[in-house]
Amino acid sequence: MRVLIVDDEPAARAKLRRLLATEVDVAELLEAPDAPAALALVGALPAPPDLALLDIEMPGGNGVQLAAALRQAGVRCIIFSTAHAEHALQAFELAALDYLLKPYTAERLAAALVRVRELLERPAPPVGEWWVEGERIQLAEVHWISAADNYIELHLPPRSLLERATLADALARPGWAARFLRVHRSHAVNLAQVRRIERLASGEAVLTLSGGETLRVSRGYRSVLDSFTP
Repeated sequence: MRVLIVDDEPAARAKLRRLLATEVDVAELLEAPDAPAALALVGALPAPPDLALLDIEMPGGNGVQLAAALRQAGVRCIIFSTAHAEHALQAFELAALDYLLKPYTAERLAAALVRVRELLERPAPPVGEWWVEGERIQLAEVHWISAADNYIELHLPPRSLLERATLADALARPGWAARFLRVHRSHAVNLAQVRRIERLASGEAVLTLSGGETLRVSRGYRSVLDSFTP
């Protein structure tokens, strides 16, 4: 396991180094004092770390923003390590595996690492596939994705599946942005499932999908359809 620690406090980084050094499967420890340094470090690596342990309040950009960028860079596991409990909701919206509230114990970190190992042992899905609720699905069969509080809902008519993530986080996954187009702040559509576009005088639009479902396109997003023909 390759682990990235990002925290502006040297003592906090030292504590994590000390605790992680006792884990036999931690093969490499990387460190950065802030978000810009972390992104530069990850960008220079031949492969992204498996796990990032992030503080929240740091100079140069907070840990929540950094987590979203690291997701796009291919980091599979995110754990927040912070003294700020008020950011917990944002953390879980980003599908963070855990949230360690300082001062945490060695036992608490060990419990978080169990969840990391469980995820890493699960093979990354091939392009065009995804795991949701323990089921492997084909992204081509997802007609649209909608935001549902702290979850996204993947619609595969006549059923749907929930996953804890934000819509922005989902669309940042490799291969997803090429398949799904955001047409509203609350939903994105699978372009291959669009059969008809009705552009309205109000500046909005209505999409008809292959199963007969209709999906609204808000005025702020209608221009993304200008070069698209079903």
